[in-house]
Amino acid sequence: MEPTGHIALVLVACVLDWLLGDPVYRLHPIRLIGAWSLRAERLLFRRGWSGRGGGILHWALVVGVALAGWLGVRFALGWMHPWMAWVWDVYIAYSLLCMRDLLLHGERVLAALDDLPKARAQVGMLVARDTDRLDAGGVVRATIESLSENLTDGVLTPLWALCLFGLPGLILVKAVSNLDSMVGYKNARYARFGWAAARSDDVIHWIPARLSVPLIALAAIPLRLHPLLALRAAWDDHAMLPSPNSGWSEAACAGALRVRLIGPIYSEGVLVTQCYMGHPDWPADLDGGHLRRALRLIGLAGVLALVAGLGLAIGVG
Repeated sequence: MEPTGHIALVLVACVLDWLLGDPVYRLHPIRLIGAWSLRAERLLFRRGWSGRGGGILHWALVVGVALAGWLGVRFALGWMHPWMAWVWDVYIAYSLLCMRDLLLHGERVLAALDDLPKARAQVGMLVARDTDRLDAGGVVRATIESLSENLTDGVLTPLWALCLFGLPGLILVKAVSNLDSMVGYKNARYARFGWAAARSDDVIHWIPARLSVPLIALAAIPLRLHPLLALRAAWDDHAMLPSPNSGWSEAACAGALRVRLIGPIYSEGVLVTQCYMGHPDWPADLDGGHLRRALRLIGLAGVLALVAGLGLAIGVG
């Protein structure tokens, strides 16, 4: 694809994502990838291929079919008319970007804060922890944590993969993220089988996670937040989370907003941690004002990420 066509594709897909949000329907590409992943997993387990080798084959089958499906339809549409292939590319790119959807989830929590049970239900769609014990401050902390973590794996990595490597890069990233969410667990079933999915997910997000820190600090400047604290908190607290990547953007957001995050977390009734991320003098009893600032911070970081991505696309074009 010509550089101008590629840049136009990125811009159109991002505008559609911003205007329309993530489309919800049964044949959504992510749902199709998930359905195929589950079917391939069952097939491999029935054959006894439940170890690392089976997991690597599962990874190749899921990623390979996702890429082949996009390319096969594109070839058929391109044979009829080149513009149809381009429209197909725009549709896939739009379907796999989710900046607007991420912000909408945060806005729904914000709108429900006056009704704690409803707010807990809304944040339960973002996090895997128990939400029935959360007070209003805990709901806000959990929401900001989810927004900041998903800034990397839901926005930066897919967007920059599209800008640098086109649709194949975006499809690869989303297929790997989907695989990690389905089999990348350290439990009896997936500890070995999900190894390839989990490790590849760590690899693809490694650079974007670290670049999220200066991006968040830069976004904090026009919002009159705390850019220097974002840098310092990311350096000091990124290792608090078990993931090698998610702590960077989360700690940077805590610093930029000058708040404490995490706090008591329960999972299936068991206390997982009581630690807070951020300086002890920073507030942890957060409210709607903190969440509004977080939404503006994440939104502006997404805009800056698009500008950076377009610069990369022009540079490699």
